[in-house]
Amino acid sequence: MCAAGYGRIVLTSSIGGLYGNHGVANYAVAKAGLIGLSNVAALEGAASGVRCNIIVPAADTRMAEGIDTSAYPPWGPELVAPAVGWLAHESCSVSGEMLIAIAGRVARAVLAETPGVYRPSWSIEQVGADLAKIRDVSAPVIFPVVPDGHVDHIRYSFAMAEGAQHG
Repeated sequence: MCAAGYGRIVLTSSIGGLYGNHGVANYAVAKAGLIGLSNVAALEGAASGVRCNIIVPAADTRMAEGIDTSAYPPWGPELVAPAVGWLAHESCSVSGEMLIAIAGRVARAVLAETPGVYRPSWSIEQVGADLAKIRDVSAPVIFPVVPDGHVDHIRYSFAMAEGAQHG
């Protein structure tokens, strides 16, 4: 794909890979691992026009056999397919992203961090004392995979340390 200067990769993860579920650790690990694989493929393909994204689908399929779905709204695969089709389409403009598709809802899933708390050194007790601030999601920080979320994450953290040293 990189040699051709074009490509679309759509990997299928799961809500189980994002949030887990009881009794399916093996499934959750496999589906979460696809998120890392997609991120690497998105980064490595970016300069060559290759896009890689994740679909996180949920639909009434054979996997739902045995589950009473009579109270659920319609959630067939035909409500997932258009999102997959767009991610695979030549007009797809995103890479390194996760789209959720379930029961007519299409959404973007993101990995996010809290701004966190900086200290030049920490004790176990200080982590406990600052836990509310550490966990505060009122102003999440999102580092998109492409072009360089990994480095942006590191730069953000180092900037906090530098600001504390100079502030």
